[in-house]
Amino acid sequence: MIRRNRTLRKSPSVRELVAETRPGVDDFIVPLFVTEGTGVKEEISSMPDYYRLSLDNLKKEVNELWALGLKSVLLFVKVPDNLKDEFCSEALNKKGLMVRAIQAVKEAQPGMCVMTDVALDPFSPHGHDGLVKNFEIVNDETLKILSEMSVIHAEAGADFVAPSDMMDGRVAAIRTALENNGFNKTGILAYSAKYASCFYGPFRDALDSAPGFGDKKTYQMDMRNRKEAIKEALDDINEGADIVMVKPAGAYLDIIREVKNAVNVPVAAYQVSGEYAMIKAAAQKGWLNEQAAITESLTAIKRAGADLIASYFAKDFAKLNRE
Repeated sequence: MIRRNRTLRKSPSVRELVAETRPGVDDFIVPLFVTEGTGVKEEISSMPDYYRLSLDNLKKEVNELWALGLKSVLLFVKVPDNLKDEFCSEALNKKGLMVRAIQAVKEAQPGMCVMTDVALDPFSPHGHDGLVKNFEIVNDETLKILSEMSVIHAEAGADFVAPSDMMDGRVAAIRTALENNGFNKTGILAYSAKYASCFYGPFRDALDSAPGFGDKKTYQMDMRNRKEAIKEALDDINEGADIVMVKPAGAYLDIIREVKNAVNVPVAAYQVSGEYAMIKAAAQKGWLNEQAAITESLTAIKRAGADLIASYFAKDFAKLNRE
């Protein structure tokens, strides 16, 4: 034989030397769920070892993340039912939980990159990402609220707003609103290729935001489509997005690569709650090695082309790599 490919696999040191893909702590965005109250650290039943945090515990968590080298968080808020209404008015409350959460993170770690979820499902009695009229999720009226939300988040100190709603034209509307209000340094991380997926169930448990009727297939993408993801990403970039995202990640590695090959901005991917829950459940059953599954799944997402990874395993990965 002239070439023996196993030569480059013969020992750990050689494999490390020639490894092509190396996820690092700088690649991660840490999703955090915030709730009202004091001293609250409430485990999410369908997401073992992941929690809803009150603001005081949010600060503690942010300090721990910073110490591990994790420097970006993505905030989601659980809104009490009594504050949900047809107009999603709590989304525009300048003293609301999201505003206070942004401020709390910045107080704990001023250098932390704060990203905020921009969508109406946590604020709506219907659990949909846009305003609802006659059981239809309306597009253009929703854009006005998303734009106002984004400005409020920017005023509170958000570094990036992250519209996850999949309404048409929302990036352009948000970018215009930010510019018109002097927030030209606030970035937009667009959920550009967000698929209507069955893997979001535990997330909806975390925020009590499951749709009250129907599903989200009139605005989130059809899982069967590939070219549409590229079109959505390019449209968002043309409208002013700084980063584009593919969601979910694990079942859409091909889409991550397609988008990566088509754009010239950073590509993020979201390892979603269902992906987290599957690994956790299988590990608890003793059916797989949790640490190995975390590393392999995240490496696959990175190898597919993701520059940034939002993952509930970010903290675990950071601890594993520190050890």
